[in-house]
Amino acid sequence: MRGFFYNLGRKAGPRFRKAKWFWQSLTGTEADAIKVENDVGRDLAHEVRAQLRPEPQPLIDRMLGEIGSRLAACVANRFRTFSFEAVQGPEPNAFALPGGFIFLTDSIVELCERSADELAFILGHEMAHVIRGHAMHRIMANSAIAVASRGAPVSGVLSGWLQSVGIQFLETAYSRDLESEADRLGVRLVAAARYEARASIKLLSRLQQISQPAGKFDLGSYFSTHPAFENRIRQIDLTLRKLKR
Repeated sequence: MRGFFYNLGRKAGPRFRKAKWFWQSLTGTEADAIKVENDVGRDLAHEVRAQLRPEPQPLIDRMLGEIGSRLAACVANRFRTFSFEAVQGPEPNAFALPGGFIFLTDSIVELCERSADELAFILGHEMAHVIRGHAMHRIMANSAIAVASRGAPVSGVLSGWLQSVGIQFLETAYSRDLESEADRLGVRLVAAARYEARASIKLLSRLQQISQPAGKFDLGSYFSTHPAFENRIRQIDLTLRKLKR
């Protein structure tokens, strides 16, 4: 259906081509499409806050905002906007919503030892899922949303759908290929923002050690469902080497 993203907030059925967006097939402009995506993400973010009921964490939110702003300034598409929020959670986790709404648990902030360089990698990774269209595709590829959106505005069904599937749906990993793509773009953003990009390898190496059976440390689903640490480290190292050429 031509013009899907332009009409997404009204009445439309989803159509994707290998999880990529082809702007040339749109009736509206790229700015129109991103605006509608932002509306979808805002509705979901409202429901996330309602379910998690986060308490204010001004120090962490300020830190995430400062790091995120530096990363966002390096995003080529100036129509893209991002926001960064911390929520309470015993399990280290992070996830991105369409439109650039990114949530991190305070547990993952502490796991990064509040290092700006390591947190920049986590944020950059999640931002990459938004930039590459992974976040929007995951939401709209869900069969319940696909069916409901054919006869009603998507914004009218999002809250009920998220109440049904739960926040756990947003916390699940993407395919290994998409996670690797997010790693590659994420570290490029980190380097462009002049954070220490190799801190990503330091973080993943540390997590690999403490997650070993002898370490008896449960990293939760966020890291366990991503590609193996050694594979991520190898791919990130290769990406950073290419950047230096």
